[in-house]
Amino acid sequence: MKDMRLAALRRFALAISVLTCAGHAVLGFEQAYAHVVIALATAYSVEIALELVDASACHRPAVFRGGVLRVIDFLLPAHITALACAMLLYPNDRLAPIVFAAAFGVASKSVFRARIGGSRRHFMNPSNAGIAATLLLFPWVGVAMPYQFTENLHGALDWLLPVLFVCVGSFLNARFTRRIPLIAGWVGGFIAQALIRTAWFDVRLLPALTPATGVAFVLFTFYMVPDPGTTPTRPRDQICFGAAVAMVYGALQVMHVVYGLFFALAAVCTVRGAMLWAREAVTALQSEVLAVDVGVTGASSFKGEA
Repeated sequence: MKDMRLAALRRFALAISVLTCAGHAVLGFEQAYAHVVIALATAYSVEIALELVDASACHRPAVFRGGVLRVIDFLLPAHITALACAMLLYPNDRLAPIVFAAAFGVASKSVFRARIGGSRRHFMNPSNAGIAATLLLFPWVGVAMPYQFTENLHGALDWLLPVLFVCVGSFLNARFTRRIPLIAGWVGGFIAQALIRTAWFDVRLLPALTPATGVAFVLFTFYMVPDPGTTPTRPRDQICFGAAVAMVYGALQVMHVVYGLFFALAAVCTVRGAMLWAREAVTALQSEVLAVDVGVTGASSFKGEA
């Protein structure tokens, strides 16, 4: 499973790198080149610094020791987080929000952790956490305009690019991340929330479904929601996770909250993390009670023998 996750990270990193280069060269990305550079520099620096601190505290060698390939593989998550923040946020000509987003996203992996499958792992989607936190703390920062992904394309290319994203995303998630059930839960839940809003909240169905026609929605669906490191593994749990993101998104739309996609995913990840913390606390409490019971029983037996 670890090898599959590494293979997925390599391919996702390659895909987002190609999209970033094509976006600035051809498609029409409106952010500055400096945003990409500063995001990468920040993410790499924070990732390495946190690893060195943790390695020193645990008296172990740093994970990236052992050659150039190990360094590259170690920095893949930071690379993806940095490019996602630089691609999806629009802070005009300011650099500080991008620095904050990249740093927060990378640092969230060390801060928001819970016991999952016998080891402590992060439960917040790093890219989404950085974007959501930035949108909350910097109200004047917005998200990139959806049209930027096809601004300079015309004719059939307007359709071919989203189809390419869907095909590549479907392959990566089917072959490497195994998150197709989660994507199905998210897309099915998105349609369901649109129908519910249409029936109960006087919203027209077509506008409620319109976000799904954009490239930004496709990228969110195939490249952000199904993050294998911060989503459940079992298919049933994946479906529930995806549907929960869609329902929270629908609730945010009813309350007229903007940027609902990012806030919905952040909210569901937070609730999942709280549930994991609660389960860990209950397990620890049960272990303590069992230890006390065993101690009392052992002491009673010892007295009986005496």
